Amino acid sequence: MSTYQNPQDMAKAKDLISLAPQEAQAFLALKTTAERADGVIPEKYRELISIAVALTTQCAYCIDTHSKNAARAGATREEIAEVVFIAAALRAGAAVGHGLLALRLFDEAA
Repeated sequence: MSTYQNPQDMAKAKDLISLAPQEAQAFLALKTTAERADGVIPEKYRELISIAVALTTQCAYCIDTHSKNAARAGATREEIAEVVFIAAALRAGAAVGHGLLALRLFDEAA
């Protein structure tokens, strides 16, 4: 196995949802509410916060999604870099390593 987390795993999302539909519905409702565009926090900041959390929880799928969303919402490379080091202050070196991934994924999306 060359990689543990793999973008192709996302193809299994429908299977996961169908295997636990009630739980999936509750999760997706929370996710939709938390990521809504009409909240007090502007979309760009929601995505930057999401990147910081994703770096801290070390979820490669979330880093991928929210880096791309941040690029579309107008975030800059400098904002991504600041978010990386804010998260690093809270979780030390592990967040920095994943921050390199976020920056690469952001660049690919931009």
